[in-house]
Amino acid sequence: MAEFAYRQPTFALDDTEGMTRALHEDGFALIPGVLSAEEVADLRAAIDRLRPFGLDHAGLDDHYKCVFNRERVFLDVIDRPGVVELAEAAMGEQCHIIGETAWRSHPGHDGWAPHADQIWITVPESNFDDPKFQLPIYVCTAHYYLTDILTEEYSPTYVIPGSHKSGRGIGWGADPNPNWHGRTLEPVLVRAGDVLFFRSEIWHSGSKNASDRTRYLLQVHYSHRFIAQKFSPWPWQFNPEILAVATPRQLRLLGKHPESNYG
Repeated sequence: MAEFAYRQPTFALDDTEGMTRALHEDGFALIPGVLSAEEVADLRAAIDRLRPFGLDHAGLDDHYKCVFNRERVFLDVIDRPGVVELAEAAMGEQCHIIGETAWRSHPGHDGWAPHADQIWITVPESNFDDPKFQLPIYVCTAHYYLTDILTEEYSPTYVIPGSHKSGRGIGWGADPNPNWHGRTLEPVLVRAGDVLFFRSEIWHSGSKNASDRTRYLLQVHYSHRFIAQKFSPWPWQFNPEILAVATPRQLRLLGKHPESNYG
């Protein structure tokens, strides 16, 4: 097998400035080696302990929402050093999480559905010709990969770099092969423990697990304070055992903000 090589630019975990620039230029930043092998194993084991309730579902693709409320091992990922500083640089020092989702994609699951997670402002693409124009960042997701994805058969995430500059969205799976300025979706190959941090407007997709092993993934979703937290299941209740061990920064990310204009 050929030696593994990243296909996209990568960033050191402490290069907050460089990663923030990448969010504005490419729409994402790829960060190798965020988690150790032991941490990856602990998170995979914790995902295996999850049981679906509320809006969770299990099947060929297991999907568990708001896992920060279930075990401390998940809580401790929401303010991972280096990643949380990037979230704060992009969305302000009072940013918070709007979710944390765990996934197991079993062999045969096909997640191909090109889309943008959320378009907040529709603008003419020509706006980006002005070097002074910068589209604000409202929501970002950190993908924590818990499985090596060294080839395309292992269900990588696909992205079109710079596609947030289209100024428009793309419906869920409406166009199976989108093209933006001659660029098509390209796979993001990673090692277990790597993180892909991307803004909500970028065109991206999951893909088919054509391998014989399950792909594990943990997502942390960050936003500005003014964007509502819609934790599920409703009516929501925080786990008192989680609140008892959460640090001040984690409590802020969970929604414990200082008083401001609207509360």
